[in-house]
Amino acid sequence: MPSTDPGRTPVETDGRRSAAAARRRAREKEILAATRALFDERGVRDAQIEDIARAVGINRAIVYRHFTGKEELFALTLVGYLDELRTALVDASARHDEAPERLRAIVSAFVDYGVEHPAFVDCAQTLMRRSGPELLDEMSESALFRLGRGISGCLATLTSALEDGVRSGDFSVKDPTLLANTLYASGLGALQLARVGILVTEAAPGIPTVGEISPEQVKQYLVASALALAAQ
Repeated sequence: MPSTDPGRTPVETDGRRSAAAARRRAREKEILAATRALFDERGVRDAQIEDIARAVGINRAIVYRHFTGKEELFALTLVGYLDELRTALVDASARHDEAPERLRAIVSAFVDYGVEHPAFVDCAQTLMRRSGPELLDEMSESALFRLGRGISGCLATLTSALEDGVRSGDFSVKDPTLLANTLYASGLGALQLARVGILVTEAAPGIPTVGEISPEQVKQYLVASALALAAQ
């Protein structure tokens, strides 16, 4: 729309708006980078808005000018992890032609990434504890779209391997999309088990005993479970 200021041309107005938008995007990237750094250093639970603002050199009020709240900030930080995870899954899948080996490689890459980035697991689980309506109320449509795109990008690689397996006769799963979502959700829980490294069993009725489990054992279990579920 032309400027109503007779001393300012439309080109000048558009240029200033573009510059302001660029500055806003740059500041958002700074805040997300600081949030990611704190997640990786301290974990999600110990990351506070005040610490994030301090790392960027701003006050917390400015953080809330760019994000609707803590949930949106955490969700968009998760998107960064998801983009990296998607690349790892695509690369793992591309190294194999047969669907079972592709599925094995994808699940293994998921576990490897989660073990290497525990803050990703915490961040993803934190958001999954919120209901859909809660997230809709607390996040902008743009943020929800970016989060959905990040998750669906990872799931697409897994779903594709399952669908190809059905076509080749290696798998018989009726709903590859549902299974892909289920494997993602259960995988996050199993990654928490890999981090804790403890198994609890009963040595005798009412008498608990504690054993150990390694990330490699968790990986083997998730791979075996994925292959078994895909064959049902």
